[in-house]
Amino acid sequence: MLSNEHTVSDASTLTGWFKSSYSGGTNDNCVEIASGHTVVPVRDSKDSRGPALLFSVDSWAAFVGAVKG
Repeated sequence: MLSNEHTVSDASTLTGWFKSSYSGGTNDNCVEIASGHTVVPVRDSKDSRGPALLFSVDSWAAFVGAVKG
């Protein structure tokens, strides 16, 4: 269910969630993204039913590029 155009109030309603392979198996202080959507949903891995932020594909790519740089 969309709360507004930039969030989803219950992230568990979306599918395709995964953590980066760099997160490790026991690290719960991570963010997860969901693939297969027209936007990039991002949520706190500790709160799967909490909200998710929605980023455009271009914005998410710019963020990831800046983090890598």
